[in-house]
Amino acid sequence: QVQLVESGGGSVQTGGSLRLSCAASGYTSRPNCMGWFRQAPGKEREGVARILTNSGATFYVDSVKGRFTISQDNAKTTVILQMNSLKPEDTAMYYCAATSFPCRLSVQSDWNYWGQGTQVTVSS
Repeated sequence: QVQLVESGGGSVQTGGSLRLSCAASGYTSRPNCMGWFRQAPGKEREGVARILTNSGATFYVDSVKGRFTISQDNAKTTVILQMNSLKPEDTAMYYCAATSFPCRLSVQSDWNYWGQGTQVTVSS
């Protein structure tokens, strides 16, 4: 059973930065994809960024392109989401997720494993 543990959330002002980490464990075969999702109060959860663990290929939704960067450590057991130029609309609970293929950010049922979430709050 894959376990995902997020860390690094917090509160910042507009324009600030935060770095989220997701440590994966408990797997016998490394997930092909890892990603970050977020859910703001009163809104549906949405995909933010995804990385293919073998190739390192990344994908971002338009709202975070150029501001967020997803990466993985050399051991490929931790996924990082570096968030820069944060805006109040980035305020949400951020969740790490992992799965095999397919791993579409727009299809949450593709993703088999989820972390508990970490809160990000951006104040104006």
